[in-house]
Amino acid sequence: MSFVDAPGLRPTPARVRETLFNWLQNDIIGSRCLDLYAGSGALGFEAASRGAKSVTLVENNAQACRALKDTANALAAWQITIVQMDVFRYLSGDAEPFDIVFMDPPFAMNIAAQTCQWLEDKGWLNKKSLCYVEAESKLELKGLPENWRQLKSKTAGEVGYHLFEHNS
Repeated sequence: MSFVDAPGLRPTPARVRETLFNWLQNDIIGSRCLDLYAGSGALGFEAASRGAKSVTLVENNAQACRALKDTANALAAWQITIVQMDVFRYLSGDAEPFDIVFMDPPFAMNIAAQTCQWLEDKGWLNKKSLCYVEAESKLELKGLPENWRQLKSKTAGEVGYHLFEHNS
């Protein structure tokens, strides 16, 4: 898979993806997935390849969206939908609850907690949804919804990655 070279785009490292999908191995098949700040689409495409029923990729960058569409076409990934839109604008729309949400916002913007809160407040999560958050390893994830329970957390270099369960 090739990636667009765009400012702020950082594909999730392969070993982080491997760990994440080991965590999700019992939950991914047949799930509805949402990949916010999709960028390269690595997480969404991996979810599709591992049996997700549907994957929605939300990315604001037009060049990245074109690359995502090209990749989806090349892979005949019919279960993938690509939405070119700002994440907060997308989350302001009509909620369609998801089983698994991947979130890898641009580093240094400090919007991970706000995005998590919007997912919670606006009805985007099914009961027991799993939410993956990737952020700077030094960033303290403060202000997450109170009903989110951390299941896993690791760091790899500059990347901190965390898996939460939404309890409604």
